Amino acid sequence: MTDTDAYDVLVIGGGPAGLSAALNLGRSLMRVLVVDADRPRNAATLNSHGFLTRDGVPPHELRRIAREELAAYPNIEVRTRVRVLDLARRGPGVGADAELAPDAGGQRPRFTASIGRKDPTDIVAAHSVLLATGLRETLPDVPNLRGFYGISLFSCAACDAWEMRGRRLALIGTTDDLADRARLIARWTEDLTVFTLGADTVTSAQEAELAAAGVAVVRRPISELVGDRGRIEAIRLDDGAVIEVEGGFVRPEWETDLSFLRGFAPSIDHDGHLVTDRSGRTDIPGLYAAGDAAIPGPQQLIVAAGAGARVASVMVQDAVGIASAH
Repeated sequence: MTDTDAYDVLVIGGGPAGLSAALNLGRSLMRVLVVDADRPRNAATLNSHGFLTRDGVPPHELRRIAREELAAYPNIEVRTRVRVLDLARRGPGVGADAELAPDAGGQRPRFTASIGRKDPTDIVAAHSVLLATGLRETLPDVPNLRGFYGISLFSCAACDAWEMRGRRLALIGTTDDLADRARLIARWTEDLTVFTLGADTVTSAQEAELAAAGVAVVRRPISELVGDRGRIEAIRLDDGAVIEVEGGFVRPEWETDLSFLRGFAPSIDHDGHLVTDRSGRTDIPGLYAAGDAAIPGPQQLIVAAGAGARVASVMVQDAVGIASAH
């Protein structure tokens, strides 16, 4: 492997954060490789909302348009349906780097990655890496929930509550922030029922506050969701009771998948997000993060795309030695 083989930036993840970063890095004359497994977390979502000029467009269509735009840049390469199987640090005192020749500036690539579908098919080197892998989600343990998810049950109020406004809604989850989520979703409906699946995650005081706001709390487990072709009509409890609903939200649990990192690990906060400074730098030199994996808060496509553009600007400045805010 020679210096001409090394990319300036390896972007792991081809969602809005990764593709936005790649576009801006490429326009700054960086040689960029985007690796995407094509398994987006929003694959079940029929339409995305809140993205200026693209409100209501299916998420897969946004990715298609973005990749089409990137294809106009000869210094940007996108490999789809493959993933990074392992990412290793390389450099003086870190692993074996004898095979990596220094570039024109006398620097060796910091990282190597094996990529492929199931088995390694190629090994690439990069001076910097952007983690834009998003989050891996675990839905509440409810029978047949997947059949409704993305059609009439959603996880992002900012993304989908407008379409649910004024309906009888459910909120299903077991996390400690369930009461806060209920207060938020109640902006869009006067008929909201919270289902805790038997978990003691809504305190008595919180239940009283929610009741005063017209929000009911059901603590019994759910036996099944009732509906047709993804459109939920009711929720059946384990005691046989049936509560009619017309849509709703679930509160998944999320975690960052860093299983491909070999021999090193950036810091992660208590919510599972990568810890970065405000410019997207992790505590590993040359390793950056953008999008849902690094940003607590609204998990909207437009937020992730903006984060990707911001981190790309920082990476370019770092590459030329311009000090920017931490």
